[in-house]
Amino acid sequence: MDTHAAPAQTRHDAIPCGPPIRQLFRDVIADRMPDRMPLQAAMLFGSEIDPTWDDRSFLAEFYNEILHQDTCQPYTADGLALLAALAVDDRIPARHRFQAVDLLFSAATVTERHLAETWPATPRHADPDSEARACNAVLLHTPDLLARWPAECPAVQLALAGLAVVFPTVRTLPALTARLHTFMNQHPQGTDIGDYVRFVPVLAAQDDSQTLATTEKLTDAYWTGTARGVPTRARALHLLGQMLTRVGAGLTRPRAGQ
Repeated sequence: MDTHAAPAQTRHDAIPCGPPIRQLFRDVIADRMPDRMPLQAAMLFGSEIDPTWDDRSFLAEFYNEILHQDTCQPYTADGLALLAALAVDDRIPARHRFQAVDLLFSAATVTERHLAETWPATPRHADPDSEARACNAVLLHTPDLLARWPAECPAVQLALAGLAVVFPTVRTLPALTARLHTFMNQHPQGTDIGDYVRFVPVLAAQDDSQTLATTEKLTDAYWTGTARGVPTRARALHLLGQMLTRVGAGLTRPRAGQ
């Protein structure tokens, strides 16, 4: 099955209505993905508009079309290209760039996070092949996303830091240590951001014993923990996902001019 929509047809069918964020997303995707688009682009270019949509309700539907109820399906990997395109375009407000990176993080860590939640049972809606394809798709886009660090706002930088440790390399720890230094100075340990920016380098160091000890210390304090039999990486990414969600809730509230 062809998993891409032909842009000429979708643009022909599109009508200039719907909530403002839909129109903005459509413009960005049309510019950045002019040749072939994944099926989820029909949410942007289709002629049918739900009259109840406002920005919030449209975004919920659009994101769910890509990562359906936090699970990966056969076409999830294709749809992640839409999120990557939105995340690197300055026309997209910062809070929505954050959401795009956050969703990429979620897609890349579905296997680990769900394993941590259901251990020792198998996650109910697991689809290993689709999850692996989604993770590889995020990995493909990560270098371009991380290259934007110097130009990004603090909220998106924090999301990028979380994404970086999903795919650590020998360069990850030195780079993140330097990039997160200012955050550490401004946000003490025991605060949401302070704990998050100190946990990220722990994961980047790829030391299982240190990662396990820090994960247990943080979850014993006030985060939702997981069974101690869960593999260390799964426990850590489950915790990191919680932290990123809470940090983002505080940093990405709409502000004037965004």
